Amino acid sequence: MSSDDIIINRLAMRLLTAPPPMPEVHTLVPDWAPTQPFSRPPVPAAVLIALIRRPEGHTVLYTERSPDLRAHSGQVAFPGGKVDAADTDVAAAALREAFEEVGMERADVRVIGFMPTYFTGTNYLITPVVATVEPSGPFVPNPGEVHSVFEVPLQRILSPESYGEFRIKRDGKEHRTWQIDHDGHRIWGITANLTRRFRDLAMGEAVS
Repeated sequence: MSSDDIIINRLAMRLLTAPPPMPEVHTLVPDWAPTQPFSRPPVPAAVLIALIRRPEGHTVLYTERSPDLRAHSGQVAFPGGKVDAADTDVAAAALREAFEEVGMERADVRVIGFMPTYFTGTNYLITPVVATVEPSGPFVPNPGEVHSVFEVPLQRILSPESYGEFRIKRDGKEHRTWQIDHDGHRIWGITANLTRRFRDLAMGEAVS
């Protein structure tokens, strides 16, 4: 068994075995405070943290969003999106989005667990779905949603030296997130924060 497999097996024991229940709205604290209070309930969403088995070791899959999208254009993200009424749960939503965005086949995926929800300053309640993937073919970006797809070695994700700090101003206030630079791609914001939470969970460390 490889070192990656050992880490993933340990991770699976630390993940939630079922999607976390919807928290009470009054208990939710967003990752950054919006200028106006939310006027509607949080929007349920799901992302797929896909651990891709490669001959040289596992990788984590990311997408670069299309520059033509209205929201978060050009940013790096995990496959994912809003949970639709037809989705049976957050795992179904994440897998549907992964197929729509990069052609990931459901038969290639094994969901190993769920991470706690993440509440955003844009009123999305995100459930990260963690899965191992043995791809039967290449991942092909859907040009309507995804500009490119790339993978970062799992060992790089697990190294604390891979993480820096990204700063951005919103409404005159400075907001900080984690940042990861890899092969010309800059991962920041929600995606970097979720990556760091994944890393801390995999390593058995307190979420930072």
